[in-house]
Amino acid sequence: MTLQLEEPRSSSADWEAIEQRLAALERRADQAPDPNRLNLLVFSGDRDRLLAAFVVANGAAACGLEVSMFFTFWATAALRNGRGQIGRKSLVERCFGWMLPNGLRRSRLSQMDMCGIGRMLMTREMRRKNIADLDELVNTAGELGVTIRVCDMSMQLMGIRREELIDFPQMEMCGVASFVDQVATANTTLMF
Repeated sequence: MTLQLEEPRSSSADWEAIEQRLAALERRADQAPDPNRLNLLVFSGDRDRLLAAFVVANGAAACGLEVSMFFTFWATAALRNGRGQIGRKSLVERCFGWMLPNGLRRSRLSQMDMCGIGRMLMTREMRRKNIADLDELVNTAGELGVTIRVCDMSMQLMGIRREELIDFPQMEMCGVASFVDQVATANTTLMF
């Protein structure tokens, strides 16, 4: 007894079904998050959290990922250039300017700051161990093509103007809708 195999018959309906499934898979692939993109939501203006955010951003950018950092609320004040307030401001806006750290160098530790003593000891220890400080990390991020997006609403709330922020090559002002759009297209989003 010999076994004979039937040749598969393909109808035009079968081919149409295959083409439809292929088109659906291509649409899903086009909408899938990009594994080569990383978003960082930077909410805190604390020095240790800023250090961690920039270390992660630089590491990811050095590995070839497209990195975007969204600075909002207290982190926005950390991006001030340290030169003081510009223009007329309301009393509340001036108070924000006086009470919040004016730039990266004046950012406080989230733990054990002890009126600046902890910050000074940490900075000295980092220098002694040849670990990049916050200014160096920010410069490296700029060189690696990291994008910093600053929340418009946070700037308006605190009375911070664009001219009061640090010089950074890829800095944009945007709203939360832009950040949500970025999140939708990236595979990973981290919060600091």
